[in-house]
Amino acid sequence: MVRVVILGQGYVGSIFALGVERIKTGELGYYGIPLQNELPIKVEDIEIVGSYDVDKNKIGKSLYEVVKNYWDGKIPEALKNIIVRKGIHLRSLRNLPIEAEGLEDEMSLREAVEKLVEEWKRLNADVIVNVCTTEAFVPFGNKEELIKAIENDERERLTATQVYAYAAALYAKERGGAAFVNAIPTLIANDPAFVELAKENNLVIFGDDGATGATPLTADVLAHLAQRNRYVKDIAQFNIGGNTDFLALTDKERNKSKEFTKSSVVKDLLGYEAPHYIKPTGFLEPLGDKKFIAMHIEYVSFNGAVDELVITGRINDSPALAGLLVDLVRLGKMAVERKEFGTVYEVNAFYMKNPGPGEKGNIPRIIAHEKMRMWAGLKPRWL
Repeated sequence: MVRVVILGQGYVGSIFALGVERIKTGELGYYGIPLQNELPIKVEDIEIVGSYDVDKNKIGKSLYEVVKNYWDGKIPEALKNIIVRKGIHLRSLRNLPIEAEGLEDEMSLREAVEKLVEEWKRLNADVIVNVCTTEAFVPFGNKEELIKAIENDERERLTATQVYAYAAALYAKERGGAAFVNAIPTLIANDPAFVELAKENNLVIFGDDGATGATPLTADVLAHLAQRNRYVKDIAQFNIGGNTDFLALTDKERNKSKEFTKSSVVKDLLGYEAPHYIKPTGFLEPLGDKKFIAMHIEYVSFNGAVDELVITGRINDSPALAGLLVDLVRLGKMAVERKEFGTVYEVNAFYMKNPGPGEKGNIPRIIAHEKMRMWAGLKPRWL
């Protein structure tokens, strides 16, 4: 059994909870889950035990009620047993048409952290999954600076994700082990402050920023070109979507956070910094969760021939990430059992846009896939 707490009960968190319960009732297969049911911990062993959000319209409601906002079909009755609790926002919903309400509105950050730790202890959570709205953030780099910011209630310096990750470390220390999955761009697995804190406190960190749509596809294409020694002249890749996260990305600072994780693949895979424009580009509400992606890559082949690749697609954004979370929570429990505290590159390299730790970087996804399978104790597929 792996007991999971969700931070951010939006589209991704809701589809994740819905999909897991539908699998348990036999309504759904394993498509979209990379490791299917190959792990010792089965998909049916996942139990959602807690949920947090800062949308005033969600707090106090059951997951059953919240999932109705994102799904028109039948919703499993089991989701009626989980009530959405109040989390931390720290301005994460600014400029969005959502009335935010957080623990920090009624207490200090230190008190909020203590409250979260106590609640997670009662829930006995194994894995805490962060799928909050994309934030504007500044990495700490230094554990002491992070701790000081929490103790001094430096709200302008901290983001919700950073406070949640800090709370997860304190929780893991008291419990003897837990995992924190950071599926958004805020640097946690790539910030030495959090990695050091995790190692000292029996916390496993997976991150940063789940790789779901155009970015892993771009990585695969660039690896293909690099293996054939074709020189990439330029890359243009963009996404347009109509869900809340794309609306949030209309904020310049949030967009910058996402652009950083999406662009990190270029130099890592090619070995040089090809001119590129890789970023989430805009919000168009009618597109909903099914985002539009487009990619153009110009490259030089033998005898100076210049070729071009043009790729377009429509991808359901939230289900793509939710399927990865099904693996990540199970791998998180396994990492805790192995006492591999800190961050685990073999997992991050396959599932994340910006895999931690920072000094490792991106590798071709087919290699990352094999390394991840071997780490999980599974047979390689193609090696």
